[in-house]
Amino acid sequence: MFKRIRQSFSTIAQNWSMAQKVHRLLALEIAGFFIAGAVVIGLPVAYFLNWPTAVLLAIPAGAVAAVFWFSRRAMSAAYASIEGQPGAAAAVVQNLRGGWQVTPGVAVNKNQDLISRVVGKPGVILISEGPSSRVVPMLAAERRKTARWVPDIPIYELQVGNEAGQITLSKLQRSLTKLPRNLKGGEITDMRRRLDAVSQVGGSLPVPKGPMPTSARQVRRRRGV
Repeated sequence: MFKRIRQSFSTIAQNWSMAQKVHRLLALEIAGFFIAGAVVIGLPVAYFLNWPTAVLLAIPAGAVAAVFWFSRRAMSAAYASIEGQPGAAAAVVQNLRGGWQVTPGVAVNKNQDLISRVVGKPGVILISEGPSSRVVPMLAAERRKTARWVPDIPIYELQVGNEAGQITLSKLQRSLTKLPRNLKGGEITDMRRRLDAVSQVGGSLPVPKGPMPTSARQVRRRRGV
């Protein structure tokens, strides 16, 4: 029990340090949210009931507001810590819940633009990282190759980046969860088996290091040496 408590405090400290590097006024922001949450709940309760009850309710309300904002700031800092690194999108998806299977770097060019393949209930999702002018042909080629192995499976394309028509790294999770659920467990297993040969032939790239927003853990590089 004490070990878990120490690990929790250690994780909070790491997240705080990471978030404060990106958001310099983090302490003031959290204090402001605590006060705002406490006031929003405390004042009406004090007016209609009494001050002791207001204080008892205001403190946890302020704490909830502060924790909420801290989690948002830590999440944005985590994305910022890996944004721009090759394989950042794959690193984010690997830390999502829901049974997503990720193969980073199924296609890479000399500029380190890359395509990662994600397998899940929607089907196959090809996620690119790089300028649209360079990744669109890569996505088309990878789509054709994937369709040869799984011709009856829906294939989606997502471009991660900051150009028009692309999605930012922070919105990748939301974009994935919005996709329709087309497959069931057995169909996903069969699709994964058929795509194993593609992964073995093409290999994959390591994902970048960096704390992930959904798990507060660091992603280790997957190297063969």
